[in-house]
Amino acid sequence: MPTYLTPGVYVEEVQSGARPIEGVGTAIAAFVGFAGSGPFHTPTLVTNWDQYTQIFGGFTEGTYLAHAVHGYFSNGGGAAYIVRIGGSAEDASVPASDGGARQEDPAAEPVELGGFLVAARPGVSGVSVEIADADGEDPPQDRFKVLVRQGDRVAETYEASSRKNVKGYLVSQARASKLIEVTEQRGTGQSRPANQTVALPGAPAVPAAPGSGEVSRLDASEYVGDPAARTGVGGLETIDEITMVAVPDLMSAYRRGDIDAEGVRTVQLAVISHCEQMGDRVAVLDTPPGLTAQQVRAWRNDEAGYDSRYATFYYPWVRVFDPAAGRNAAVPPSGHIAGVWARSDAERGVHKAPANEVVRGAVDLEFRLSKGEQDLLNPIGVNCVRAFPGRGIRVWGARTLSSDPAWRYLNVRRLFNYLEESILLGTQWVVFEPNDDRLWSSIRRNVTAFLTEEWRRGALFGRTAEEAFYVKCDRDNNPQESIDQGRVVCEIGVSPVKPAEFVVFRLAQFSDSTSLIDE
Repeated sequence: MPTYLTPGVYVEEVQSGARPIEGVGTAIAAFVGFAGSGPFHTPTLVTNWDQYTQIFGGFTEGTYLAHAVHGYFSNGGGAAYIVRIGGSAEDASVPASDGGARQEDPAAEPVELGGFLVAARPGVSGVSVEIADADGEDPPQDRFKVLVRQGDRVAETYEASSRKNVKGYLVSQARASKLIEVTEQRGTGQSRPANQTVALPGAPAVPAAPGSGEVSRLDASEYVGDPAARTGVGGLETIDEITMVAVPDLMSAYRRGDIDAEGVRTVQLAVISHCEQMGDRVAVLDTPPGLTAQQVRAWRNDEAGYDSRYATFYYPWVRVFDPAAGRNAAVPPSGHIAGVWARSDAERGVHKAPANEVVRGAVDLEFRLSKGEQDLLNPIGVNCVRAFPGRGIRVWGARTLSSDPAWRYLNVRRLFNYLEESILLGTQWVVFEPNDDRLWSSIRRNVTAFLTEEWRRGALFGRTAEEAFYVKCDRDNNPQESIDQGRVVCEIGVSPVKPAEFVVFRLAQFSDSTSLIDE
């Protein structure tokens, strides 16, 4: 009580006994992969696609990080942490947001052809370009043929146009090239190049994994990183709000042969271990590319025999438009799936299984699965993405990789993560309070109020709040020995809702057994 020395009227603020527990965020993703620019091994927060492109650049052919982040935001993701790997901190570019000058990837001097500039792609040498007449009789004046040779071999051929608004425009055509880059020469109109053959100067090799597709060989340690050095996946340990972790460019390195199958398992196990250790996030894992349903089943059972309540698998890959290549391409689904999780959380709540949801931005699937093929995969925890006539491409599974039936469903795992983290942060005021009945009563009251609200939202199963949860914090679980050790023990039990994964309607033929009475 304050001491009053002068007569008068005084107002005192009284601390309310209720300290509401607020729910924490459930949809903050972390992505680890290759990018064309930006800081290396530094978890960087981005909140939209434009911010990502300003810091890390846009799409680069042969890598999947940009596709994953774009799919995440397209499907409802709100914020994400990006970890760029593939190089040392000394090689890192200065982010555009810091006002620094970006270091560009090394490139060869371009050669002028008409109103176009043509150059060899980074790391490519021995390339020449021949301009010839287009096939057919009396072709339009803007049409011509481009033959790209590497050595004496014609490696690529394009039927091109100098007109910008037509399908065969040379710049658009060359986006699919693995050997040359074509850009417009600013300040001049594009004109048909004269028939000629020119040799392109060789471009210097690209440094380790800048995201251009020409990436030097990596090992698993580049992804796994080191918590002490704040690199790779290990650098995410310092960020509490992350709830989802994906490594889409693990598969781009595997597809190129920069990392083998054993390396894939090493990295995925490290991501799972990270999520288990943190206890508040779930790994969104991709299957290797090009596998059929039977091959995925064999891979899941015989090679990737993971058993974890903090990890999920999704199959197959999704096909999206790739601006870097100018065509549709198959990409790992993890980024799109993380966005679906975020959208489902915002619209329905974390307790709702993030399935039977449309995958936005997916043009098609690498493989279209039948019900029989999903019957092989669903029981072993591989969540399928299916195409349904008239209903689009949808997520059609919501299981973890756990063999424990109590943790079979993804929404149960994520609901517990949400409840645990919310109660943990909402009861920090308890530390150093007098450990007595008054404190225990306050804890019971605050936790009960929070869980009651979650039950009303449909997150907990039960006709009444008493059926849905219980909170015990009294002398029974806080004996004198516990008090002497400075410990407060609060026991909480909840009954989570589980998804209606198998909906069964039992139909029977009904006949009236009564007979007509003759008059």
